[in-house]
Amino acid sequence: MCTGWADRFLATVTDAPGGCWQWTGYLMPNGYARISVDGERRYAHRVAYEAFVAPIPDDLVIDHLCRNRGCVNPEHLDAVTQRVNVLRGQSYAAARARQVACIRGHRFDNANTYRATNGTRKCRRCRANARNRARNRQGATCAAA
Repeated sequence: MCTGWADRFLATVTDAPGGCWQWTGYLMPNGYARISVDGERRYAHRVAYEAFVAPIPDDLVIDHLCRNRGCVNPEHLDAVTQRVNVLRGQSYAAARARQVACIRGHRFDNANTYRATNGTRKCRRCRANARNRARNRQGATCAAA
């Protein structure tokens, strides 16, 4: 990045809490900073990473470690796979992936976990308990008849 360009870039940044470099230029509705470079619109955090850290490999995305989408501080940016980026986030999928046990407290380990057809993890112990309850209900119905 040439000095003049770097000066123009840094002039569009202000200090923010947590050491963030808050972008004061255009922010998209989703909170990401945009900048025009050589007539091409680009994400400012990607420009910052490439200018101050290293080129971004084609198979990686940039994760905001500070969780501030408007931050362009290279120290807050990490080149990772899309999967890692999603799992570090606050989405439902990320929260489910971080779970170490089912809702009844049974550990998700190799012996107690299976994958459902939709890819979600299921607890073998809870499934066995549910089947036993169903059998017991069915047996009670048959005995009453």
